[in-house]
Amino acid sequence: MPSDTVFALVDGNAFYVSCERVFNLQLRQRPVVVLSNNDGCVVARSDEAKALGIAMGTPYFKIKREYEKAGGLALSSNYTLYADLSSRMMSIIGEYSDRQEVYSIDEAFIEWTGFRHFNLDEMAFRLRQQVQRWIGIPVGIGIGQTKTLAKVANRLAKTHPDFKAHGICNLTALPSPVREALLKETPVGAVWGIGRRGSAKLEGLGIRTALDLSQAHSPWIRQQFTVVMERTALELRGVPCIDLEQVPPPKQQIVSSRSFGQRVTDLPTLRQAVSTYTARAAEKLRYQGSETSALTVFLNTPPYNPSEPQHHPSVTLRLERPTADTLILCQAAGRGLERLYQPGYRYQKAGVMLLNLTPKGPGQLSLFDHVDTDRAAKRETLLALIDGLNRDMGRETIWTAAQGLTRQAQETPWRMQRGALSPAYTTRWSDLPKVMAG
Repeated sequence: MPSDTVFALVDGNAFYVSCERVFNLQLRQRPVVVLSNNDGCVVARSDEAKALGIAMGTPYFKIKREYEKAGGLALSSNYTLYADLSSRMMSIIGEYSDRQEVYSIDEAFIEWTGFRHFNLDEMAFRLRQQVQRWIGIPVGIGIGQTKTLAKVANRLAKTHPDFKAHGICNLTALPSPVREALLKETPVGAVWGIGRRGSAKLEGLGIRTALDLSQAHSPWIRQQFTVVMERTALELRGVPCIDLEQVPPPKQQIVSSRSFGQRVTDLPTLRQAVSTYTARAAEKLRYQGSETSALTVFLNTPPYNPSEPQHHPSVTLRLERPTADTLILCQAAGRGLERLYQPGYRYQKAGVMLLNLTPKGPGQLSLFDHVDTDRAAKRETLLALIDGLNRDMGRETIWTAAQGLTRQAQETPWRMQRGALSPAYTTRWSDLPKVMAG
């Protein structure tokens, strides 16, 4: 890779909270947290909430009284809104480089090659300002010679007093002694990809900071850990080992599952939930151009309530031939559910997992197989039409009968509890912000 190549990581600050604040000015300067499915745990925090000592992953019921007493507000996860604003943000980031990797809903890497004579700090400032003005999302930008160093720089841009005010940290523009000092201030557990187990083992071997890891002998690192850890050490030295993934690799399996808003005891309600999860998984399967030849269905009762009878069954069904057809997969999931279900249990969760994923193609038929190509083409057209309508008009604009015959039938106890859900704002006409004339 050319020596004048650098990477920038653009990351939304407290992204879920920032999305909520774009359209609700009353949330600004106030402690705000966003909760996980069924309003369970804290998954995003404003700076004001962090100042109150609210930790990520905290069950909300444990902090609810004191938090609300301090003026804090909790919101349900509005994934539709977050996904739409993320798409808009990634579009702007992509204007600054033709090589972009969307790493997560709120993070993107971009690569700058041949920009050695450009002022990267100025470019990063313009990018940050444009996202803030056009979308309303504040971002931090870290710049480094490798993706791992860009991750370190992004963390410094958000937390280090020398960079936090501007939200930009460009490690490539700093003298070597300053870069080393910043790596020395970075705990090894905060380095991208290390993880809790890896950091514990590294610290046990005397490697406590990012600088320590960068200076460790490569063959020894590989011997003690893996080639992945060796690559991380090399990246911290400024040696690029991890390329951009401009096209995400196809998933090897697809899981669709949710905890229920209330306990479910009857088979028809479970069938609606499992069919809905299967339909969502099938849509993802078609989106990545794959087919599945096996499907697993599973059920769970509340695992942390020993006073209730426990039942955690699963079953895997093999399909006659690979498919991405929602109706075929829903029928298979229904057969699996009938084999699993037992009366007398209060189920908390259900889900499906699509296995043995392969690229879509004609496949290998057996001697006795017969495929009606005309019917298959019509079914494929129908599924594409359904996917398009659901994408443009909102999830489950069209659904299968197994998911419930009416919209009211879909509003059942298994649906997620989202008692503090904000409006959709950008994806539903009725929720568009209104400006009243004075």
